[in-house]
Amino acid sequence: MTVDVLWSLVVPSTRSGAMLEQDLYLLWPGEVNGEAGGGPPDPALARYVRERGLTPVREGRLHLYARGLYGTRGARAAEPIAGGAPFVTFVQEGGPLGVTPRVTYVRIPWHPRMINRTWLMGLRMELTGLLKPVPATWVERLFWGRRHTLTLSYNEVRGRGIFPMYFEHRERLLRLADEPSQLLAVFAQAEQLKIHDVFPRTASRRAAEARVATEIVSLFLDHAEGLVPQVLTVQFGYYSRLQAWAPVLITALVFALGNMAGPLLVTLARHLGPKLAGRFHVGPRAGPPRERQVGTIVPRDVLERLVPGQTTYEDVLRLCGVDAEEHEQFGRPEHRRLVYRGRRTAPRQRRRFGWVSTVDRWEVEHHEVEITLERDVVSDVQAHVRRSRLAQPEPG
Repeated sequence: MTVDVLWSLVVPSTRSGAMLEQDLYLLWPGEVNGEAGGGPPDPALARYVRERGLTPVREGRLHLYARGLYGTRGARAAEPIAGGAPFVTFVQEGGPLGVTPRVTYVRIPWHPRMINRTWLMGLRMELTGLLKPVPATWVERLFWGRRHTLTLSYNEVRGRGIFPMYFEHRERLLRLADEPSQLLAVFAQAEQLKIHDVFPRTASRRAAEARVATEIVSLFLDHAEGLVPQVLTVQFGYYSRLQAWAPVLITALVFALGNMAGPLLVTLARHLGPKLAGRFHVGPRAGPPRERQVGTIVPRDVLERLVPGQTTYEDVLRLCGVDAEEHEQFGRPEHRRLVYRGRRTAPRQRRRFGWVSTVDRWEVEHHEVEITLERDVVSDVQAHVRRSRLAQPEPG
């Protein structure tokens, strides 16, 4: 990111601007990237921080310029200041909490336009650690892109790295003037920008007047706050054209899947339902396996009560039931035959997990009872039982 610090000095009416000629110093809570080819570093800055038990880790020069507020047509928007502004980035080692975060100490050489109210002085820095990614799942990144948090602050001196240097020079701190001062965050490509949150709520958002597809978030600084930190936080993200259509596409997909889900679930239930029912048994741990019975199965003790020559047709229907096939022969009306058919299917459990048990196989018994009657009296009783094994139960 590119950060520009723009300022001018307000000279009290009781003071002379010529008496204020001196260098300014900026404490920045972080590491900066210097200007390529800006010139050699200032060894006095590195020596200054070493004398205070600090360790320099980087040196260089930043781009320093002046910008006219009332430039005429054809005039340059910004005039570079030769030599730039030397800086040194340092840390403090050996403390009780380890190495401190990096801090940059910048010396801004004096220039007469600092006190000229028709000019603004500018210091440009290239930063890499100002944006912090917002944690998100891969689904959120897929549909809504990556989100970041941008934090700009003024008078924030509570960090371990910056506080010792500030504490030494706190009596020489420059205060905010009555003129408006503000923190600005400028976002390009506003047509693909999504700002999720802005803090504090007093911050404002607006479209840039002189820049196309640019949005600005600003916070005016209150000079009456004194040393209270004033912070501007923006949570934002950029999305692609496909991600912009994500709400519409997701809605259409849900609608399409909703119409397809009904027939699909019915088809799956029709094909997978019998297979699952044939492989799993659900019931109490102490209960017997659930058997399936189709038709009429005459118990053995009932068959023993059918006595040839004594049991009548009405007795057979009362004992065995009325659901029987009745066969008669032409030419022999006194002769008839009743047939009772039934099927019993029982699962054989393999493993049990609580109330759920797997089924290894199904044992099937086919029962068939033939009762022959002459003149409505039982003359013969025959019972047939045929057993078999199945991997899946037969539909019944």
